[in-house]
Formats: sequence, C-alpha cells, structure tokens
Amino acid sequence: MISTLIVVQIALAIAIIITVLLQKSSSIGLGAYSGSNESMFGAKGPASFLAKATFVLALLFVINTLAMGYLYNQDKNSSVADTISTTTSVPTTTAATPTVDTNSSSK
Repeated sequence: MISTLIVVQIALAIAIIITVLLQKSSSIGLGAYSGSNESMFGAKGPASFLAKATFVLALLFVINTLAMGYLYNQDKNSSVADTISTTTSVPTTTAATPTVDTNSSSK
C-alpha cells in the first residue's frame, strides 16, 4: 500500500509542476506552448481552470502525504531505541553498612 501511495505522490508532484508551469505569469512560461485555449476553458481562459486544477492537485498531494505518514507509522510499531541494550559500564556495588566493634576495650 505504501508503494502505491509513493507512486501516486510522484505522479501528483509531476502534475503540480506541470500545472504551475502552464499558468500565465509575468513571463509567458510554458503557457506559450498550450496554444489558444480560451474557447475550451471558458471566457476567462485557462487561468481560472489551471488555478483550480493546481488547488485540487495540491490538496490531493497533502491528503496523500498524510495518508502515507499514517500508514507508515502503523507499520512501524517498534522503534530503533527499543533495541538498544541498557547495560552500564559502571560497576554496581551494595553500600556497606558501618559496623561498630564492641569487643575492643578502650583504656
């Protein structure tokens, strides 16, 4: 499932790149190669269609990213930190209790 979503993510990224490059900006960009599309897309031309298409593709891209993150975290139940051993190099000793010598006589 993750590999399918990765392929969809790559296709969405390429589609977003193409729709952004086709939009009219201060310079013509790749819109010069699309020809006269005013009659196909409506009175405003391809500008509003490409803006809506970019928005929809970007929304699908974000939803796909969230789905991939959720599914990836569901597959990985354990962490690398769980495999680290917790042995210490400091020797552990029990504290000795002080003893009072009652057999010695003081003079």
